[in-house]
Amino acid sequence: MIRLYDGGVYLNAQAGIIPDGPEAQQSLAKAGINITKEAASDATMAWSVLESHNTSGSKEKLKIRFDKLTSHDITFVGIIQTARASGLERFPIPYVLTNCHNSLCAVGGTINEDDHMFGLSCAKRYGGVYVPPHQAVIHQFAREMMAEAGGMILGSDSHTRYGALGTMAVGEGGPELVKQLLSQTWDIDRPQVVAVYLTGTPRRGVGPQDVALAIIGAVFGNGYVNNKVMEFTGPGVANLSADFRIGVDVMTTETTCLSSIWQTDETIREFYRIHGREECYKQLKPGDTAYYDGCVYVDLDTIEPMIALPFHPSNALPIRELKANLEDVLAETEKRAKISFGDSVKFSLRDKIIDGRLYVEQGIIAGCAGGGFENICDAADILKGKDIGSGVFTLSIYPASMPIYRELAVNGRMADLVEAGAVIKTAFCGPCFGAGDTPANNALSIRHSTRNFPNREGSKVQNGQIASVALMDARSIAATAANKGFLTGADELDVEYTRPAYHFDSKIYANRVFDSHGRADLSVPVQMGPNIKDWPAMPPLPQDMLLKCVSEIHDPVTTTDELIPSGETSSYRSNPLGLAEFALSRKDPAYVGLAKEVQKAQKAIEGGEDPCAAFPEIAPVLEAARGRFDTKDLGIGSVIFAVKPGDGSAREQAASCQKVLGGWANIANEYATKRYRSNLINWGMLPLLIDAGELPFAKGDYLFLPGIREEVEAGASDIRAYVFRDGDWKEVSLRMGDLTKDERQIILDGCLINFNRI
Repeated sequence: MIRLYDGGVYLNAQAGIIPDGPEAQQSLAKAGINITKEAASDATMAWSVLESHNTSGSKEKLKIRFDKLTSHDITFVGIIQTARASGLERFPIPYVLTNCHNSLCAVGGTINEDDHMFGLSCAKRYGGVYVPPHQAVIHQFAREMMAEAGGMILGSDSHTRYGALGTMAVGEGGPELVKQLLSQTWDIDRPQVVAVYLTGTPRRGVGPQDVALAIIGAVFGNGYVNNKVMEFTGPGVANLSADFRIGVDVMTTETTCLSSIWQTDETIREFYRIHGREECYKQLKPGDTAYYDGCVYVDLDTIEPMIALPFHPSNALPIRELKANLEDVLAETEKRAKISFGDSVKFSLRDKIIDGRLYVEQGIIAGCAGGGFENICDAADILKGKDIGSGVFTLSIYPASMPIYRELAVNGRMADLVEAGAVIKTAFCGPCFGAGDTPANNALSIRHSTRNFPNREGSKVQNGQIASVALMDARSIAATAANKGFLTGADELDVEYTRPAYHFDSKIYANRVFDSHGRADLSVPVQMGPNIKDWPAMPPLPQDMLLKCVSEIHDPVTTTDELIPSGETSSYRSNPLGLAEFALSRKDPAYVGLAKEVQKAQKAIEGGEDPCAAFPEIAPVLEAARGRFDTKDLGIGSVIFAVKPGDGSAREQAASCQKVLGGWANIANEYATKRYRSNLINWGMLPLLIDAGELPFAKGDYLFLPGIREEVEAGASDIRAYVFRDGDWKEVSLRMGDLTKDERQIILDGCLINFNRI
């Protein structure tokens, strides 16, 4: 059972959960509790960590300095290039560069290894840590070597979540890491905190992904924890192993929460001891009475093996329920798929029903969510003495780090899995974002990984391909594998889980990972591959802005992957203009060409030439604008509309690719995540809002924003805007939303690079 409280709650160590409301103080008094809401709000673990890292002196407007940073090889080139262009001299705090995303991707010739060598040379020059390919996925290395209770880590990957170890970690776009590298701060309003109150003990066969999917299904659609901190507490925490807690915690990203934190205990102390870092442990728990802005009550006893059907982790239901209603549930999933794909591809799931059972073609246990030691050992127990068969079904397993890989080899679990027909691969994030193990066309893959967004598994709708992923726990994937690909929940099998002890071999990293120990060596040159390009010059925000809407997306949510594809396209990550060629390619293939046409006008203005000669289409629009408005300093660019853009990945390229193609703004009903809105701002783009309902403009229309520079300078919330229709300008209502002083200046300067150069 998962229950969401309608409002805030007080949580007391003795009295339990006391809902806020007219009778709350009376209930508190009856329990002998005398505390104000403000004091109780300060008693959360989240606030204790935030307060210790806040430099603003304000309890409401926070300026956070993180203890450590981490990035992977899709993001660190752009981050360091941005920081170098902004005056980087050395890494002021520990910065770990891992190579776990494109380490197997074969597109782009020497690009991948060139970028890895760029990372190694930068770690030496600026004083960082470099983790070579195949050694560990970014988050497992952070758990093993970086996390510390009470600390804060900022990562350029959305699944930067180490709350189970007592570390408040945040996944943000690259420019926010650039700010930390330049000794600036992460500026946020004090976030709300939601308690996740755990009771009970998971049933046999239920794993962390099952608990995570049940929570995501309960809170994603209603935005219950959106941009809030999830604080895990309650008696049920003690009944979970460290690996189990980690597996739940990493999936909190899919709720769209800001971060997470868990109470810590001897189980977590033991985790640190095993990894040779017991000094990084300290006990975290809420104060005797803490106030939360909401509460998710989770009875672990009631959680069943779950499955999240395509195309979102929140499309979750018990496997038992799916099997009892196969035709109806799969038909509904096919119907929802049409929202994203229309008739461009033929997508079907019901054709996988064979004799009343659902057959899947592929199983994968991988990455920061699935590749943990306990998950793989339990899968091995299920498959010991069985086999996956010689049919279509395949099973691939990616241990999350080389230390885990070694221990599986030493304790024999790897041999059991290989004998059953599984393929064991090295640490790699590819299956999670479409750079490895792409299924066959119209195949269904079951995965213990983080996401199952459209095309996230690597298929290309623009090429007439479609495959799909359902998320499941490693145990149920292994049970399905034991049944030769027919969907099976782990609770359907009678298995004795052996739970072998884990032994961490620190020599693996000591022998291979480069650690500068914070010492910069400016004599080391940065190694630049031919694909690594500088960011193009970006002008400051002009006084007036003429924008053409070049894409219009009405899906309920637009993911980062739909704004800039993941997978093999990410090989071009170190070349801003090269990567931009793929922007919106899976969602709106016409976008790049349309944006480039509009950009011709802006480039003409910057070159002192006539924009109408460069882009003749704009002549009548510009004439009408000059006839209506007193235009002085004019900029011309593109804008996209999406209902709710930015769910998912933290990759800044979703915004920067638009910017290098001449984009000046997004218009949305709301932004799915803070990190996507921050990416827009840091690349000098206007994060505009419009009320939900009938859209007063369409793709191909022009919007004029007179005096936009002055409005940003003044901190205006309502933005004057006009759409050109039927030869005249019609006013539309746009809003900006709150911006800090620095965020306004970044937009005015044109981007974060300019902000730091000026």
